[in-house]
Amino acid sequence: MHSDEFGFGTQIRKSPYFDATVRWGATGFSVYNHMYIPRDFGDPEANFWTLVNDAILCDVAVERQVEITGPDAARFVQMLTPRDLSKMAVGQCKYILITNAAGGVLNDPILLRLAENHFWISLADSDILLWAQGVAVHSGLDVAITEPDVSPLQLQGPNSGLIMQALFGDEIMSLKYYWLRELELDGIPLIVSRTGWSSELGYEIYLRDGAKGDALWERIMAAGLEYGLKPGHTSSIRRIEGGMLSYHADADITTNPYELGLGRLVDLDMEAEFIGKAALRRIRDTGVSRMQVGLVIDAEPLKGPNTTFWPVSVSGEKVGKVTSAVYSPRLERNIALAMVAVEHAQIGSRLEVVLPSGPTVATVVERPFFDPKKSLAAA
Repeated sequence: MHSDEFGFGTQIRKSPYFDATVRWGATGFSVYNHMYIPRDFGDPEANFWTLVNDAILCDVAVERQVEITGPDAARFVQMLTPRDLSKMAVGQCKYILITNAAGGVLNDPILLRLAENHFWISLADSDILLWAQGVAVHSGLDVAITEPDVSPLQLQGPNSGLIMQALFGDEIMSLKYYWLRELELDGIPLIVSRTGWSSELGYEIYLRDGAKGDALWERIMAAGLEYGLKPGHTSSIRRIEGGMLSYHADADITTNPYELGLGRLVDLDMEAEFIGKAALRRIRDTGVSRMQVGLVIDAEPLKGPNTTFWPVSVSGEKVGKVTSAVYSPRLERNIALAMVAVEHAQIGSRLEVVLPSGPTVATVVERPFFDPKKSLAAA
């Protein structure tokens, strides 16, 4: 199938790897940050096993970057997030939440610090470029906020380190979890970070010249051939096993960090002001009425991830919703993330979930469902 056969228009952007992914067998796409993302290379379960046993290369150019530069860049970035960035070093990455004045989560990106006054916010699916530019208007701070020509790939899985060694030499093995490096490959300018959306060992390779997308994709696939590398897509199975959030599914503008169990990303004691500080203090002090939990759903193996929010009830009364659900072939059970009333959020609570096939029983369990200490990713 040729890329022009999809009949895609121009108002939704294509990544620099778009043609390569079609050549390599992408058959289905979704839209994320106003850009197409490959979501189907055939069998999602095969994609999962390749990820956990070997390695996959994913086009995640949809993780658009918001670039913040200027003399007040660090102060401005701190305004956007409740996480304390005062000790963030140049070359470091951090998982952050971006909150609004009500304490609602607008995005849960990775923040990269490339230089003293140079940051990238590597986005989940929502318009933070517009938010940041809007916040800057009346901030009185000297910053420039743009979307640079930067397109990430994710190389994820236990063999990703070997493939990176083949591409960049042994020196790459000293790159620590959640740190980045500026590199070149065959003259292609890159930033490489030890991060990803898989809970496996993995790297993100940020291309800094969109014209080189095809060349970069082919170079990595060639280097990975002997290590079992296949083209893939971010795995719903693995990310739910790892308890990782999908923005718009597991969190949105009405969700606060405490409901997600992410209070560790909120520092209300730091001196710096940030958007949502007063609201988050109030929420912390009064407590939350609902919480994200892990569920095991008692039913036949789900055929694929949920495409609607499934109601959760107790004794006929609705108490929440399933936000992400999938069958894990490794755990041999249906696993899910759900948002439920706090009185039903205790481990071991029995709830009723209404699946498309009918009502069934679910049990609240610890999350993540697999490798809770992230020992694979951080090894």
